[in-house]
Amino acid sequence: MPSAVSQISRAFRMREHTQYRILEILPGFLVWMSFVLSVVVSFWEPIWVIGFIILFDLYWFIRAVYILVYLLIAFRRYRLTISVDWSTKVREVAGWDSIYHLVMVPLSKEPYDVLQQSFKAFTESRFPLKNLIVVLACEERFAATTGPYAARIQQEFAGVFGELIVVHHPDNVLGEIAGKGSNIAHAGRIAKVRIDELSIPYDHIIVTTLDVDSVLHKDYFAYLTYTFLNHPNRLHTSYQPLAFFNNNIWQSPALTRIVANSTTFWLMTETVRPDRLFTFSSHSMPFTALVDVDFWQNDIVTEDSRIFLQCFIRYDGDYTVTPLYLPISMDTVATESLWGTIVNQYKQQRRWAYGVENFPYMVWNFSADRMIPLAKKIKYIWNQLEGVFSWATAPILIFILGWLPINVAVHRGSTLLIVQSAPYILQDLMEMAMVGLVAAAVLSTLIAPPPPKGKGLLWFFPMVLQWILFPVTMVLFGSIPATDAQTRLMLGKYLGFWVTEKTRKV
Repeated sequence: MPSAVSQISRAFRMREHTQYRILEILPGFLVWMSFVLSVVVSFWEPIWVIGFIILFDLYWFIRAVYILVYLLIAFRRYRLTISVDWSTKVREVAGWDSIYHLVMVPLSKEPYDVLQQSFKAFTESRFPLKNLIVVLACEERFAATTGPYAARIQQEFAGVFGELIVVHHPDNVLGEIAGKGSNIAHAGRIAKVRIDELSIPYDHIIVTTLDVDSVLHKDYFAYLTYTFLNHPNRLHTSYQPLAFFNNNIWQSPALTRIVANSTTFWLMTETVRPDRLFTFSSHSMPFTALVDVDFWQNDIVTEDSRIFLQCFIRYDGDYTVTPLYLPISMDTVATESLWGTIVNQYKQQRRWAYGVENFPYMVWNFSADRMIPLAKKIKYIWNQLEGVFSWATAPILIFILGWLPINVAVHRGSTLLIVQSAPYILQDLMEMAMVGLVAAAVLSTLIAPPPPKGKGLLWFFPMVLQWILFPVTMVLFGSIPATDAQTRLMLGKYLGFWVTEKTRKV
């Protein structure tokens, strides 16, 4: 018979589980409550809702204007940064050649040419290759692919880097979610053993975690080293480059190009507001911080953003993200068929939106940490909750409330001025918002790589005109997958890690 102490302990754990589940439920509950209330109140008091949607659209117009300002600031910083010869500039900083870069490249079932392109980009780096420790983290569950590919990489790039380490992550490890986080956590611990053998000081190592399709700018390591050595708190910050999805931009359909560029532009605006910035996808961080938090969590989907929170909590809020204005180029979603591309794009967006799992983690851990300033806790929690809420609701609410309450009011015979003028006000706000859309369209052509032969001189026009699809992508690849992700977390139908299919056309 269990003792009274064990019964109390078990009851306490049950209460903890319930409390955490409430936090998991909250974001999805707010989303669905908003959808339900918007429809119910549209029939109950349509005039109220018409007033609300006018103010709501006005708010989003104003927000779009200042986001555009941030985007233009970020774009200017990008253009200035790529004009600098960082391989020369870094040599002006004392100790630059004592910095090592641990590069983590996870591999599951991607094609060899995708992996090979990433490795070739390393060799074109204008930072000494002897200072690169490259780790190819292979998934054992895809051994039929990763085994031969790893052997080819070892043969093709033997002796090129200071170290080339191949690690095979075992399958079906108890307590893990099979995915990028568990893979690189396993590989990182093995790399640490080799680093200890080489006696390299941890504070001289910067870790760069890449998706397998990531192609680094030739000055990335030089620029990162320069930024690292000149940062006043360099061991307590991660480094986030710009994410450009340019590798196969000319092979992908218009829908996924819009989604890719929209993601790029949103992340660029966040770099201008580093107090809101989280790590995303490919990024860099101090090895000391990674060791202090015992590497990436191996039981979550969104390890790229969670690693920032792990460090933020470990250092009682004394951890930031420093923007880097050099790009890392990755793939847009593209498969052999348009339907396959749409499905893959949806699943990728849903996986990114599953970053909502960070909300309960933040609230739970912030409440237990009295050293983090209260104002900082509130700001991060609010930014996270408001961000995932708006992602899921804003486009759908703008669409539904732009016609439903007006139609209801007209059907009931209302002759109020607000009912008659609402369609024109909303139309004017949408037309004014087109200024931001046109700016985004032009910027997308400025960051795109040169078109392949055969595209002709008129390639510019379809790249601009494709942005008329933006409202569709905001709902199809924005609101719906975000709502899907939050609903799954709310219902406890936890999402596993899904690997985006990589396809290159020859």
